[in-house]
Amino acid sequence: MTPADDQASRLTGIEQLNALIATGVQPNIGQTMQFDLVSVGEGTAVFTGTPTGAVYNPIGSVHGGYAATLLDSACGCAVHSLLTADQAYTTLELKVSYLRGMTSETGPVTAEGRVIKMGGRAAFTEATLVDDRGRLLATATSTLLVFQR
Repeated sequence: MTPADDQASRLTGIEQLNALIATGVQPNIGQTMQFDLVSVGEGTAVFTGTPTGAVYNPIGSVHGGYAATLLDSACGCAVHSLLTADQAYTTLELKVSYLRGMTSETGPVTAEGRVIKMGGRAAFTEATLVDDRGRLLATATSTLLVFQR
């Protein structure tokens, strides 16, 4: 199931996301980068993943794009959870601060996104990325455009 499916277009954003979690089907980006949407609430979304050598950069550590993708997904799905059935969104801006590098030794990581302000046309979010020991790895803020389908 994807949000573009006919059935999904009749569901609210949070219903769409809960259906994805219930079926165990992840969007293509989650499959490619091996991370999962694990929970959603009103204005929140949580993803987990474990970085491997498959997402390494040429200098032998996890590429910053891995953290950015998890944080962007958490911010976006936090907004998605507040959408009506006839709304959609897209990221306008994403700012990531990298606080600690990752390797395949880092182990599981968790990205948690939350909506700061949901407006009629723009949403403002923040997200954190932590390891299993609670160490902060990266943070992000994002502005997203909300529009009618």
